[in-house]
Amino acid sequence: MTHHKRPEISKRLARIEGHVRGIKRMVDQDKAYPEIVQQISAVRAALDSVVEVMVQDLVEHYVSQSRDGPGKRVAIELKDTVSSIF
Repeated sequence: MTHHKRPEISKRLARIEGHVRGIKRMVDQDKAYPEIVQQISAVRAALDSVVEVMVQDLVEHYVSQSRDGPGKRVAIELKDTVSSIF
């Protein structure tokens, strides 16, 4: 299977990695917990968005492989459902 969104995913993960390093610096600098928790929450949201992109890429692959109408409709429904979760 090809991963069309791999460059986007890689870029997002690199940003998240930098963000996590920033959180570590905040802890090392003894910053206030509320600030740190807010940054951790942002990282969690960013990770959720990476999962969403991966699932969308996977479903799009299955949609493109599906030849029949019902199979495509189910795959699109799945994609929409997963997108609404994230």
